Amino acid sequence: MNDLTRDSDRLLSDSRKLLVENRSGGRHRRVTAIGRESAQVRNRHRLKKLRNIALAAAAIFAISVLTGIAVEGIGFVGLVLTFFALIAAAGIFSVYPRISIPQADDLNKGTPRQMIARTELWLEAQRPALPPPAVGLVDDLGVKLDLLGQQLETAPAGHDSIRDIRELVGETLPEMVQSYPRVPAAMRSEQHAGATADERLVEGLAKISDEIDSINRKIADGALDDLAVQHRYLGYRYGDGPAATESSSEEAPR
Repeated sequence: MNDLTRDSDRLLSDSRKLLVENRSGGRHRRVTAIGRESAQVRNRHRLKKLRNIALAAAAIFAISVLTGIAVEGIGFVGLVLTFFALIAAAGIFSVYPRISIPQADDLNKGTPRQMIARTELWLEAQRPALPPPAVGLVDDLGVKLDLLGQQLETAPAGHDSIRDIRELVGETLPEMVQSYPRVPAAMRSEQHAGATADERLVEGLAKISDEIDSINRKIADGALDDLAVQHRYLGYRYGDGPAATESSSEEAPR
């Protein structure tokens, strides 16, 4: 009787935990992409899974047809086995292979676009371990990283900002995020040297976000300067625009 009571209590406790998990989205909640680059990687991964499911279904149908031809019909049992094989294939290939999350040491590799995509994927995987204010900053970083990736694609190869952003995004950012989980959970809200671990993480991410903004503006300013030079040249060369107007007014007789 005591064993039955304990089992009932355990089942009730497990049911309550499962209910809480389901209300919060379940154990296997879909990870939301923080940026366009990581979203494209995830979409390609989903398409690959759908392709695998389609290939597996085609193979199962082909095997069932060939078997039916060989034995003059697979019968009801064969149809049931085919049905369950299709369900099993769909279940397996909808889960596997899992998307590959890059390691922190690999974020700085590849082209600027690859670096941005890796960083966004890596940050998405770190969000469950971060406090809510930091998660909000990580989500905002995705938008800024997308803009940064676009600008780095067109920036000159030797641009100073490329070196700065590789250090900031490929080294400083992962080091800052990785240092937080190393602090025991019970000590993260304790004051240490004037601030808590949560506060330091949020402040650090905010500074990184501001620096990415600054680099974005620096690259954009360079492009705007180039455009202004070209516009001024066209004005002088072809006699059109503000520059030509100023020149004409200076040459006109008084």
